Amino acid sequence: MARITLRQLLDHAAERGYAVPAFNINNMEQGLAIMDAASACDAPVIIQASRGARSYANDIMLSRMMDALVEIYPDIPLCIHQDHGNNEATCLTAIRHGFTSVMMDGSLMADGKTPASYDYNVEITATVAEMAHAVGASVEGELGVLGSLESGHGEAEDGHGAAGALTQEQMLTDPDQAVDFVLQTRVDALAIACGTSHGAYKFSRKPDGDILAMHVIEAIHERLPNTHLVMHGSSSVPQELQDIINANGGEMPQTFGVPVEEIVRGIRHGVRKVNIDTDCRMAMAGQFRKVATASPAEFDPRKFLKPAMDAMRDLCRARFEAFGTAGNAGRIKVIPMDEMAKRHAGGLLDPQMSAARAA
Repeated sequence: MARITLRQLLDHAAERGYAVPAFNINNMEQGLAIMDAASACDAPVIIQASRGARSYANDIMLSRMMDALVEIYPDIPLCIHQDHGNNEATCLTAIRHGFTSVMMDGSLMADGKTPASYDYNVEITATVAEMAHAVGASVEGELGVLGSLESGHGEAEDGHGAAGALTQEQMLTDPDQAVDFVLQTRVDALAIACGTSHGAYKFSRKPDGDILAMHVIEAIHERLPNTHLVMHGSSSVPQELQDIINANGGEMPQTFGVPVEEIVRGIRHGVRKVNIDTDCRMAMAGQFRKVATASPAEFDPRKFLKPAMDAMRDLCRARFEAFGTAGNAGRIKVIPMDEMAKRHAGGLLDPQMSAARAA
């Protein structure tokens, strides 16, 4: 199999009614855990890297690792995605290093902290989409600012996240504006704001309609039935992972994430990509602590990393199965990026037409 663009993968997901979890990575162990899970249940994969991850691991190292993952797991279509690109340069350098998809997050200014105007968001996202489509790469845009409806604030992740208080209007994507945004920018996927935030501390109680606005997703899907929607900040922060961390010296306050059943509800209304990072971090960190507690004399990193990889693998597989991703890898015939570029240039991939129907 080969690297696949986000557009083609999400078109396939839409045709068959499933979603694809997008897992953030920083290192080899996380990449292997994700691909092991995908291989075990025949699921296509989205692996994404933030600017912080690219700085931590180095673009060349990440690129070589992705080459290796494609070679080790030849039957798994792999989309490599830039998460929260802050400007044109971030997105274009990602494509040059082999990313098949980029997110241009114009909801914030280039500093990654200041909410941007709608006009700025449209202009910069459309510019990135035009450049990326010219080489066949896909583009995800964001409308609305990621932030907790409960706290009224965003949460920074790898240096990206709105600073200060946010209004409810900023934290909820306007469905009518979403239509205009998609048509003007020609994005392949739209990240929406519905009250979620980055990190583990999303909600102080199990979220309901007051603090997790799933109705916004439903309203946008009604207006844009063929546009692929993206849920950011969608780790579920499982109680069992909190318990493992705290039973082994951790001090995580009680917290709640986005329930899997709410994500599944979103999938029924056009959500095709679901961003997950915190759950993976917690799965691995819990095992680090567990090994250190049980074997305080241990110093071999592999004795910590192997159980951590296994825990992350199990979590990833659970998400592949819950979101309906499992069983679909072998059904996808990857379209080369140069062919995707021709389809974009020929107008065959407008925001309301899937690659499957254009084939």
